[in-house]
Amino acid sequence: MIDTLPLLFLDVDGPLIPFGASRQELPHGYPTYSSGRRQPRGAGTHPLISRIDPAHGPRLTALPCTLVWATTWMSDANDCIAPWLGLPELPVVNWPEPSDEDETGRVHWKTRILLDWAAGRPFAWVDDEITDADRTWVAAHRPGRTLLHHVDARKGLMDADFAALDQWLRTCVPAGDNR
Repeated sequence: MIDTLPLLFLDVDGPLIPFGASRQELPHGYPTYSSGRRQPRGAGTHPLISRIDPAHGPRLTALPCTLVWATTWMSDANDCIAPWLGLPELPVVNWPEPSDEDETGRVHWKTRILLDWAAGRPFAWVDDEITDADRTWVAAHRPGRTLLHHVDARKGLMDADFAALDQWLRTCVPAGDNR
């Protein structure tokens, strides 16, 4: 069966692992969590994994979409983060080798690759590095439905982000699909 649900491209650093808040914003530092799940060898060695709220796992799986890792963690996201969140192994966008080009003020290096990967399918992209340049480029090069959802890296995914994603994704679910 062909999956007709929209894609949700998910970045890790920023949306799932918050970072960059000042001491004034978080005088006691970021909260840490325990997932209560058995971790594969090496997963607990990442110093920031405990910043990921394991409650995000059920919230992500409740969204009417096909989740795809769109992160520089690549397959490590399936090894470390998916078990932490209780997610199954997810598809992974494989990135090309980095370029020495300066991307300042231009389209993010992930943008073109995600459009190609989606192959015309509706998608939402959740990342802390999305800019107006990305939105403008996507609007000019993509006739299909897209949502480029910027997340504040200092806070990570919040209730309002999940609500916005759920609302948008539900507008893309084919009629008669009750997911």
